Amino acid sequence: MGTVLYFPPFAGEMNESRRMAALTARALASRGWLVLQPDLGGCGDSEGDFGCAAWHGWIEDMDAAWNWLIGRAPEGRRVLWTLRAGSLLADGWLYATGHRPDLLLWQPVLDGEQYLQQFLRPEPARRASAETSVCPAIAWMRERLDGGVAVEVAGYAPSLSLAQNLAVARFSLPEGYGGRVDMIETGLWAGAPSSPLAALRETLAASGVRATACKVAGPAFWQAQAAGEAPALLEKTLAVLDGARS
Repeated sequence: MGTVLYFPPFAGEMNESRRMAALTARALASRGWLVLQPDLGGCGDSEGDFGCAAWHGWIEDMDAAWNWLIGRAPEGRRVLWTLRAGSLLADGWLYATGHRPDLLLWQPVLDGEQYLQQFLRPEPARRASAETSVCPAIAWMRERLDGGVAVEVAGYAPSLSLAQNLAVARFSLPEGYGGRVDMIETGLWAGAPSSPLAALRETLAASGVRATACKVAGPAFWQAQAAGEAPALLEKTLAVLDGARS
């Protein structure tokens, strides 16, 4: 038996992607995998408010989830599965704990600052950027948070701590990483991965990491305007993990 721990994305992306994550978890469980999908502090059914969530607290949550999972299945393959910015949190967890599982990265976010700017695209951030063109959205948010003013975007108000840690996060793996890394993204049609993922695959391979990257046809189901199922992503995931276990 193998184990899979899911690192979810943040804020609205978490809610929009729940169905696909649940469908995939059930499919993996039907093939003998033990899968855990925890809610981070301040998210989903967990205690606390999203506005009080902290990066280090989320890493502690994930470590507790990992220990719980391993305690119930001490033998077998270990896989860490992420969606979107969950890859950045996973990266922080890897460095903090020294764990070295195989990685399954769905549509991984590689640059936290760029992701944070995209998160700020809703109307409040657009107004701020229009008022002062020399102040990018991320700087505007930090200024507001530093002044003790909550910044709410699409119903979510991240804490200063969470925003700062996300802004400096970049995906990289510890030197000598021994786990396998499989990256899958979706698009209008299947084919070669995007340039950032292809470049990351080459970088990882050059450092001795077993890495793959591919694109399958499917919607950006983590976005409200593109919500739906991605059967090709599910099928590819099952093939990748079954191959990793063999």
